[in-house]
Amino acid sequence: MNLITDRWIPVIRQNGLHDLAAPWQIAETENPVIEINAPRPDFHGALYQFLIGLLQTGFAPEDEDQWLEYWEEAPDSTDLQGRLSSLSPAFELTGDNGPAFLQDLALPDGEAKPIAALLIEAPGGKTLKDNLDHFIKRGSANQLCPSCAASALFTLQTNAPSGGVGHRVGLRGGGPLTTLVLPKASQTTLWQKLWLNVFNQEDLQPLDKLELSIMPWLDKTRTSEKGQITTPVDVHPLHAYWGMPRRIRLSETPEPGICDVCGCDAKTLFREYRTKNYGTNYDGAWQHPLTPYRHDPKKVNPPLSLKGQQGGLGYRHWLGLALQDDSNGDKAAKIVCQYNQERGRKLADRGGAALWCFGYDMDNMKARCWYEARFPVFYLSAQQQRNLVGWAGELIAAARETVKILRSEVKAAWFRRPEDAKGDMSQIDAQFWQASEAEFFRLLERLATLSDGGGMAPADIYADWFAALRSKMIEVFEVATLSTTPEDLDLKRIINARKSMLGRFHGNKIVKQLKTHAKTEEAA
Repeated sequence: MNLITDRWIPVIRQNGLHDLAAPWQIAETENPVIEINAPRPDFHGALYQFLIGLLQTGFAPEDEDQWLEYWEEAPDSTDLQGRLSSLSPAFELTGDNGPAFLQDLALPDGEAKPIAALLIEAPGGKTLKDNLDHFIKRGSANQLCPSCAASALFTLQTNAPSGGVGHRVGLRGGGPLTTLVLPKASQTTLWQKLWLNVFNQEDLQPLDKLELSIMPWLDKTRTSEKGQITTPVDVHPLHAYWGMPRRIRLSETPEPGICDVCGCDAKTLFREYRTKNYGTNYDGAWQHPLTPYRHDPKKVNPPLSLKGQQGGLGYRHWLGLALQDDSNGDKAAKIVCQYNQERGRKLADRGGAALWCFGYDMDNMKARCWYEARFPVFYLSAQQQRNLVGWAGELIAAARETVKILRSEVKAAWFRRPEDAKGDMSQIDAQFWQASEAEFFRLLERLATLSDGGGMAPADIYADWFAALRSKMIEVFEVATLSTTPEDLDLKRIINARKSMLGRFHGNKIVKQLKTHAKTEEAA
């Protein structure tokens, strides 16, 4: 199967038809494709990145004017087909003696693994050996169709977590977050969703030909047996879209069957692959265009990609994903900055856009959870951006203080000796963040509409947020402490913990600033 010329990407068309499409067909205007229809959420995110990478590599606009032209009206699908066809030799999924997509060019030996091991959540070798696959069982995906095999391969290579000695992590580190800007307008085509995340050639060096430093599977693998590293200066900038940390070679079985992931009939199946350690070791100041990074304020260490975190994604992460969080050095992905600085102006009267964030929460080799979320993103002037960073930072800082107080006092209500009690209290944090999220984004929308003037936010913003934090803190506390069985209740301990919680809340320095700002503005 060729990933450029063949129809293999599961999609939904405008009339609701579930179909398979070749990459160039995303530009068709008759019954256009409106969404990817992958069988798994990680495949869904990976296929978006695959198609964005293809467009960036083989069809990047010359400048912002051409980008806008193709945003308003998609290019002729035959023109897109012609441009992408030049890449087709590099996108064969299998090949006995030649290049195969994201696979080691020369892998004469290697360990044979079941095809299910391509799936990031699959139990590892030691887990299987020790018979510890209690929650995610072995044998759940014994055979994959070519479409799912290609999706699984790309998903693993672009998100690769640590995989044991010499099995390298992805170019962005293991389990990175991806952030894409998507139009909010209804009836948006897949073409527009993808195109909004493509840079023009003035912003990212274009492809002149099938360069080996862009698509590493076209040449001998840059291995790392002796600690060799690959840095951004060693390869073309577009290599970031096609990182290949793992040495893999798929083995195709030429017999029909049903895919264990998507349930579709397939003429050929993939049941195993070969792999070998010490593939490409990415190191240095890599910054993938679709990923947010944490920057060292002293500029000593290279930026670190933001990862999925236990508890999911919420408004406490919004600043670093959508703009920049000065408290920890988090900064939005390059593509989000592009929207903030330029493209948001073009979409302001077209419904605006939202931020789609997704990624795995990894504990070394173990996938704990897949998270994704949608957040607002705004086009603002430079001064408005600075204002919003400061104002939103104040609100989030107060919420972080509140949740610390809440967690501590719930524990005090639950246990006679809370300092000795062990256990995970993260569910309390999650309940508070979820309960207060809608109010935060309501206030954020108001803040984003303010003019370029500086100073503090309006007094009622601070007052509303203070009231929201207090009420949600009490609400979560009471549900957590009063929903247990009557024989376990210690009302005196609960009452004392609640009193302590309110005292700490009103006395907290950062929380008190909300009330101070509100009163100061009202007096003014």
